Amino acid sequence: MRPVIIGIGGAHSGAGKTTYASLILNRLKGWGAIKYTKTSLYCSLVEDIKVLSEKGKDTKRLLDAGAEKVLWVQSSFSELEEVLPMAVEMLSHLKGVLVEGNSAIEILEPDIVIFVSGIEGKIKKGAEKILKMADVVIFEKKPPQGIPKNAKRFRRDDVEGVIDFIMGLIKECEDNR
Repeated sequence: MRPVIIGIGGAHSGAGKTTYASLILNRLKGWGAIKYTKTSLYCSLVEDIKVLSEKGKDTKRLLDAGAEKVLWVQSSFSELEEVLPMAVEMLSHLKGVLVEGNSAIEILEPDIVIFVSGIEGKIKKGAEKILKMADVVIFEKKPPQGIPKNAKRFRRDDVEGVIDFIMGLIKECEDNR
């Protein structure tokens, strides 16, 4: 059975995806994480703890937040359909998997999608598709346009509200399995 999958996407690089991924992982035991980075030249699936634990890497932040195992997927979008399911399978023994990256969300269609709009309110090309899939939207001053009607909206400073709501969504997913 596929584990519960949470996807965290965002309006642009630096929007706060890893920050919220870390906050969520702090509250979950027995979960793994996948960090996706788009590349054009190669495809790799990194599980080497030395590489993942390097200072300054998002993967280190996910490990420090309590992820039981972290994988770093680097690939072009065209190869993602092949490598991403392999990564999820490698973590399928865990309670759940948190996946960070817009393209990864498109491919996996997670049970829960979180969209972080960032400070500027600008949305990069392609991110609108993830916003339309969102169950939760986190914003700074003003919510972005195009939020689905059923998506829950949170200001960035309502950290406890965001995390508590997501924990409720996870419980619903687990109960429906």
